[in-house]
Amino acid sequence: MSSTKDFIPSKYTHSIEKGAFSWSAPSNIALVKYWGKIENQLNEAGEILTQIPANPSVSFTLNSCKTETKLAFAKKNNDGAFSFDLLFEGKTKEEFKPKIQKFLERVEIYLPFLKDYHFTIDTKNTFPHSSGIASSASGMAALAVNFMSLEKLLNPEMTDEYFNKKASFLARLGSGSACRSIKGNVVVWGNHKNIKGSSDLFGVEFPNKIHDNFRNYQDTILLVDKGEKQVSSTIGHDLMHGHPFAEKRFAQAHENLDSLIKIFESGDLSEFIKIVESEALTLHAMMMTSLPYFILMKPNTLEIINAIWKFRNETQIPVCFTLDAGANVHVLYPENVKDEVLTFIKNNLVGYCQNGQYICDEIGFGSQSIIDNR
Repeated sequence: MSSTKDFIPSKYTHSIEKGAFSWSAPSNIALVKYWGKIENQLNEAGEILTQIPANPSVSFTLNSCKTETKLAFAKKNNDGAFSFDLLFEGKTKEEFKPKIQKFLERVEIYLPFLKDYHFTIDTKNTFPHSSGIASSASGMAALAVNFMSLEKLLNPEMTDEYFNKKASFLARLGSGSACRSIKGNVVVWGNHKNIKGSSDLFGVEFPNKIHDNFRNYQDTILLVDKGEKQVSSTIGHDLMHGHPFAEKRFAQAHENLDSLIKIFESGDLSEFIKIVESEALTLHAMMMTSLPYFILMKPNTLEIINAIWKFRNETQIPVCFTLDAGANVHVLYPENVKDEVLTFIKNNLVGYCQNGQYICDEIGFGSQSIIDNR
């Protein structure tokens, strides 16, 4: 399934007046990074596609860092307008509404029932508010699976496979990386010649063998800076247009994903570390060499990286780091060295975290229904 037309529904077979769903969807952490979008790509029907990645990416789905969203809906007269209230942690959050409005406008062609209902979207995160952890991926993924639950009521013949694929497709239109938060512990987004079923339109569960070394892989997130992002992801992605190193970077991502296919199968943690840390530093190198340019790492980010390198060299324990587009550090390591790494973090790294805060997480399995009245 590779056409946007596959996600435009035919006439619905059922109707419903009101109801509610609750879903959780996790954050994810990219190993091969998505940075840069293709501008004005046309599909086979001549439509302009949005949120299309310039290179494929692969991520670990997290377990504990997630958004929980309840979607209540009630039938209204279709007056040609979207109608919704938005609550964050039980309180009205007007400043979030424009992003939801834009999302609804993008997905209306694929969810033609949207103007038939008034929605109350009640959402919260399991991780601390303003913790510096991006919540757009988990938030948009949770909203997408809720909308798909309503569509499944209207079309009960829908398969689980289609449900998940379309949810990922919709989530992408809200936040690109959100498409990697729907299903699976390791998820690929973007066309890649050696990954069966991969697509620019949605994320897919990594289809190849994954060695037991990566089972229950750990991610401890060190909260170095909990402030607002210095540069939005949208602006950052746009800066890859005309970037002097963009084409080489996009080719590198394909090569690194090729390497990870073999690494996931062999369980070679040494090679895994090389790819993951290189990808993290390349992401920040792209920001530092764009115009305008940004340095999103903080001094304590570098202190942590150097401490991890020193610890790994001295102990041979296979711990590594990765970074998002910010200062926080994700410390990745296999479950069988959890005690040693957590001791190292508490003794050597917590002092570099804002207010000593860090979050222990691990690989998870994607979105989950909390209340299901299908």
